[in-house]
Amino acid sequence: MDKMHAMQIDAPGEPLRLVERETPVPGRGELLIVVAACGVCRTDLHIVDGEIPAHYPIVPGHEIVGRVAAIGEGVTGFTIGDRVGVPWLGHSCGACPFCLSGRENLCDAPVFTGCTRDGGYATHAIADAHFCFAIPDRYSDVEAAPLLCAGLIGWRALRMAGEGRRIGLYGFGAAAHILAQIAVWQSREVFAFSRPGDIAAQEFARSLGCIWAGGSDETGPSDLDAALIFAPVGALVPIALKAVRKGGRVVCAGIHMSDIPSFPYVDLWGERTILSVANLTREDGTSFFEIAEQAGLRTVTQSFPLSDANEALAALRSGRLSGAAVIVP
Repeated sequence: MDKMHAMQIDAPGEPLRLVERETPVPGRGELLIVVAACGVCRTDLHIVDGEIPAHYPIVPGHEIVGRVAAIGEGVTGFTIGDRVGVPWLGHSCGACPFCLSGRENLCDAPVFTGCTRDGGYATHAIADAHFCFAIPDRYSDVEAAPLLCAGLIGWRALRMAGEGRRIGLYGFGAAAHILAQIAVWQSREVFAFSRPGDIAAQEFARSLGCIWAGGSDETGPSDLDAALIFAPVGALVPIALKAVRKGGRVVCAGIHMSDIPSFPYVDLWGERTILSVANLTREDGTSFFEIAEQAGLRTVTQSFPLSDANEALAALRSGRLSGAAVIVP
């Protein structure tokens, strides 16, 4: 059996290490994928830090782009060599009330790529064929990788924000730089809130069409119809609530967030709502890639070799990235 390589974390708080393994064989309903690129997501940091449950040792990475190398029993619609993308939600049970009602993102027995199943910081990965998406030809492998989570989860968050015209994005990283482009294409007014003093992020936001950019400690020039929070900072929730108008929505778009501090009821009153985004559905994937094509969406990336995965995570943690980091095996 051929060998594969992966960057594996053995326990929370430990650095990833390069390991050699037997290349896995796909089971029923699965694909073996040769990884061409894998995006680096904030959720990967939460797994490294032990802030969300994971099955250690684990190979992180859930923004996978690659090509089908082997096909398991019962799989239809794929051929060897097809280019596919693999997202965070790697499998759902198909039998719980959520799955049966088209809400597999809330499945009672899910499998998460790079968390409870080995992910894409590797030369090869196994994926459930039902949760693999075709990638538009206009994107290179590296350009496409961030779309598999920053794009997909952001798209779900934007749809949950409703049809409001004025949208605030808190935390201007991989997801926000994608969603800003879609919202601008939809003729919305986009306001970007970065870390205080992060002038580079604010200039980046304006270059993508945001009409205003400033620190999260600043007040924007207009009340917002909705605020999308991508930074994992619970203290931003009361701040965003104060920024939205009556009837406005605050959407928490991350899988993990620090505790939300108490705030006066008057800040919530006026039929404001706080929502969270959990995972994604397959419909999110198909609709998002259609929109990405129509909007002429582009991604800004910085590539790292597989062996430098720890450096990529450190760059994300420190905020040194404009756009998204991508691992290239």
